[in-house]
Amino acid sequence: MTTTADHSPSAAFEGPRGWVEGVRYGFMAFPLAFVALPLYVLWPNHFARAWGVPLAALGALLLAVRLADALIDPLLGQMVDALGRKKDTYKKSILRLSGMGCVLLLLGFVALFFPPAALAGNQAGLLAWAGLALVFTYLAFSALTVAHQAWGARLGGTAAQRSRVVGWREGLGLAGVVVASVLPTLAGLPALAAALALALAAGWWLWSRAVVPTGGESAVSAAACAEGGAVNGSVEGAAPMPGAAWCVPLRQQVFRRLLAVFVLNGMASAVPATLVLFFVQDRLQAPAALEPLFLGSYFVCAAGGIALWLRAVSRWGLARSWLLGMGLSVAVFAWVLTLGQGDWPAFVLVCMLSGAALGADLVLPAAMLNGLVAELGQRGRSEGIYMGWWSFATKLNLALAAGLALPLLGWLGYAPGQQDPQAVQALSLAYGLLPCVLKLGAAVLLYRFFIRQDSP
Repeated sequence: MTTTADHSPSAAFEGPRGWVEGVRYGFMAFPLAFVALPLYVLWPNHFARAWGVPLAALGALLLAVRLADALIDPLLGQMVDALGRKKDTYKKSILRLSGMGCVLLLLGFVALFFPPAALAGNQAGLLAWAGLALVFTYLAFSALTVAHQAWGARLGGTAAQRSRVVGWREGLGLAGVVVASVLPTLAGLPALAAALALALAAGWWLWSRAVVPTGGESAVSAAACAEGGAVNGSVEGAAPMPGAAWCVPLRQQVFRRLLAVFVLNGMASAVPATLVLFFVQDRLQAPAALEPLFLGSYFVCAAGGIALWLRAVSRWGLARSWLLGMGLSVAVFAWVLTLGQGDWPAFVLVCMLSGAALGADLVLPAAMLNGLVAELGQRGRSEGIYMGWWSFATKLNLALAAGLALPLLGWLGYAPGQQDPQAVQALSLAYGLLPCVLKLGAAVLLYRFFIRQDSP
């Protein structure tokens, strides 16, 4: 995907002081990722074990709330775009929205991990409290994420420049994940909440000093493409399209194709993210003290791998580099099917290698999306809606992972702490085999839609 962006704001991320702009814009991803790992990985396990909530009920709650949360993301994107129509007030409006989101996110996070002691033993009350807290937390998280990603998409740039912008955002996000993966074990949940408050404040302050997008349309196209107008990442016959603004992205064939790849690939990551602690505790039977090692090695290697994937883009392009990352992930992750009790050293190596592959998933799809938005003539106009649908897809992956995998395991007889051989084997297949099948499906679609026909 190409764009004429030699003088785009993303050029500020290059040169000796490029890291300054990278930190200013990207640091908000630190607290967002910092809260994402506890929210999506640690909290379901913590809530089930600490409060005795059945997996089936918890999975149903997460499915319902996450689906509802995902559905509002395109509308949030439309709201972000509306804030950007007046270029002179864009920065002020976005920062006001993000400030309110930071406060609401912190309050919701605290409510989730510290429910009232009076609810102990009251499963209905616990589920109601958790559902309400999840709604507010997800709403704030979604608004912040869409606004932050739309800001980055508006910066424009070449494929390398877009990858660099996304790389700073995702790299700092991974730093937040690493800290969140070790802090609960080392310092406890109260320290986790306090660190989140400080990170949100720092992220908002740095963001307020970041380079401001200039907006403007791509030279490739001046309007959204008609059905079939975008083929293999290029634009032909652009024309305005009727209908509600929030659904315009779904009328773009090239966007639907990219979204399909992203959804399958995202589900391949969401399933093991939901089940990893159950696998570590009941399949590997590893000591709890090793959990930060597993999560930390995974995300540290993902952060380190980003630089390698950025170099790969310069040589092979975005789509081919992403396909290479998918292949590496499958080759490594299939190994977990052979692991059993006491095999935690081998699992550390799996975490490291699959983490390196994760770097491709974090940077390259978003860079492809940013270029697609520019080629469709929507830069400076509709980034929020596209990012809203992108966020919707991310939430859908997580919702399906929790809403299907957890009840399925419960139906197969697995429960946390159980050592029945058949139940534990079912856990291994859900954790190791299912993600590989989904990842291979995503790779086939990526090759068919964006590589076989010589798409950039």
